Amino acid sequence: MSTIFSQIVEGEIPARVVYEDETTLAFLDANPLAPGHTLVIPKDEYERLNDVPADVAEELYATVHRMVPAVEESVDADATTVAFNNGEEAGQEVPHVHCHIVPRFEGDGGGPIHAMFGGQEEIDDDRLDEIAGEIESRA
Repeated sequence: MSTIFSQIVEGEIPARVVYEDETTLAFLDANPLAPGHTLVIPKDEYERLNDVPADVAEELYATVHRMVPAVEESVDADATTVAFNNGEEAGQEVPHVHCHIVPRFEGDGGGPIHAMFGGQEEIDDDRLDEIAGEIESRA
């Protein structure tokens, strides 16, 4: 089943495309959080970042890297929040990998990513060492 983003890639749904290459597409979010809110996607459908092949991931990041300053300069933003929601439980609404580039402005009230969680998790040193070992063994 084709996602809304794949339909945009195919030209079936209109979008305000701001950049395109062989592998990626960048377009303005239809429901922007700020002026210039841009989405960057791989043209092929991958549901999660874990599914994206390494070569496509490199090209996806290269497009994000290219678009961040273009977005900031275009709307005179002070900064940007750049984020992937990776999976439904993380807030991913469209099952097609996409990066949000959200322009940020002084006093916009958006807050840092840490504000999304309401506070830091208390994890003891032994558990942190265990988690670090598990991640390292899988990397």
